[in-house]
Amino acid sequence: MSHKFKIGQQVRQLGVSYAGGKSIVDGLFEIVRLMPDDRSGEPTYRIRSAGGERAVREGELTRAS
Repeated sequence: MSHKFKIGQQVRQLGVSYAGGKSIVDGLFEIVRLMPDDRSGEPTYRIRSAGGERAVREGELTRAS
């Protein structure tokens, strides 16, 4: 698959929650690296915010408005 987002693009990570039901991810992130597809064939990315950097799957992201 090809990547939907580009380096430098602003995105939001879709809500990730824990047992209490509270969202533990919120805010804007910037795409900093396009990574190879994961085992299922889904593109992955490195994203960064003021809180740090992480790896995510494309299905976990949405365009920032």
